[in-house]
Amino acid sequence: MKRTMRGIGPVAAAMLASSAAATPAAAADATASCCTVVELRQYALHPQRFEPFAQLFEREFIEPQEAAGITVIGQFRNLDDPDRFVWLRGFSDMASRARGLGTFYDSALWKSLRDEANASFTDTDNVLLLRPASGTGSIDLRGLPRKPAGTAADPPGLIVAAVYPVDGADADEFKRWFDRDMRPALQQAGIHIAGWFETDPTPNNFPRLPVREGEHVLVWIARFGDRKSGDAALHDLTRTPLWRNTLGPGLQRRLHGTPQLLRLEPTARSRLRG
Repeated sequence: MKRTMRGIGPVAAAMLASSAAATPAAAADATASCCTVVELRQYALHPQRFEPFAQLFEREFIEPQEAAGITVIGQFRNLDDPDRFVWLRGFSDMASRARGLGTFYDSALWKSLRDEANASFTDTDNVLLLRPASGTGSIDLRGLPRKPAGTAADPPGLIVAAVYPVDGADADEFKRWFDRDMRPALQQAGIHIAGWFETDPTPNNFPRLPVREGEHVLVWIARFGDRKSGDAALHDLTRTPLWRNTLGPGLQRRLHGTPQLLRLEPTARSRLRG
């Protein structure tokens, strides 16, 4: 399917555009950190299909993936695009990715539910293959056990993910600039990075599932206890003199395309939450 992209949401525009896997046991372990390989997946859905698909996903697809050695990090509704299902999953390395995906997508369970799941989608190819951008860049899942099957109430909190497209030739310099200048400013504004990642250039070793190739991105992910505090932190950051005079223009100069900022609400059984 052809990959489609939508514009960034209103908070993203204010913040950016307007500025000048584990083993099965470890995957279920609430003390685990994740992962050396991460997929950020954005599925475009037919209208009114978010809830039915999210319920199917949480009921049928989490435990079988984790039994195959895949860590299902979190799944979310996009607050600025109600017809988009966003999720993160991780792997201990690329070899385990190929094994785990093969085990899951060749399973009788997936084959029996594949048509039902695929009927919800208009596009599933918007996938970034990522690796931690530093030795401490992976997501720490300690203290975030998954809610049991049958949980219906969504947990409180907001997850924010920013996707910065960069020129491959300048990717290392951008990463150094972000770590030196942007991360401290985000921290000072109350935006505490839960993980940050860069494009994994390793060829896709499970070609049945396409990924976005020929692109370079840096992605940061932050957690907030509630939507109000997250939106306020993003808003306040863009109003500071440091952002207006230095960081905003510096970011704009270094970007190699349109950035995306995802405001994500965790679903009921998402491990990653506020």
